[in-house]
Amino acid sequence: AEGMKPYDAVVNSGVSRMLPVIMAAATTVLGMLPLLQDAFFIAMAVTIMFGLTFATVLTLLVVPTLYTIFYRIPSPK
Repeated sequence: AEGMKPYDAVVNSGVSRMLPVIMAAATTVLGMLPLLQDAFFIAMAVTIMFGLTFATVLTLLVVPTLYTIFYRIPSPK
């Protein structure tokens, strides 16, 4: 992000990584769906699906927000 304002660089990097992160998480969550039919694997499948969904939200929303707060990157007015 050479030559960009820091806030614009954070937003641009978050937007550019959104689709790959969501697609990777979605394929894994969808791959776990058949395990929900088996009583033995249901706890593991639900745990993995919830954890991956939560980690995706953290990756896409919380990490860039905390980055802008910790490095005191001002938002444009």
